[in-house]
Amino acid sequence: MNDPIGDMLTRIRNAQLRGKSTVKTPASKLRGWVLDVLANEGYIRGYESSTSDAGHPEMEISLKYFDGQPVIKELKRVSTPGRRVYSASKEIPTVRQGLGVAIVSTPKGVMSDAQARAANVGGEVLCTIF
Repeated sequence: MNDPIGDMLTRIRNAQLRGKSTVKTPASKLRGWVLDVLANEGYIRGYESSTSDAGHPEMEISLKYFDGQPVIKELKRVSTPGRRVYSASKEIPTVRQGLGVAIVSTPKGVMSDAQARAANVGGEVLCTIF
């Protein structure tokens, strides 16, 4: 798999289109850090680490809905393996005039755009959520 973050975001997007309450994805540290930001910002209920029947580690993500509609309206991958997108702390993009969140991988860890601006660190813009 070339793009594990893109794969996880696509799994979340597809599960929400089908109205699923949970979705499973292979486990990794980076995926866990991105899911931590999603949970802290209130876009998902949470996630649990488990093991598949074949013995591979995986994460079960609990999706969040409001009035039958998914809380996540838009989920886009910004930086891809073929085209990395880096931003300085003052140039981190705002999503939908501050209503959405950009997830940034910084030297101080994976964090939301607001946290990165507050900590005055830039980094790779992984994805945007609205």
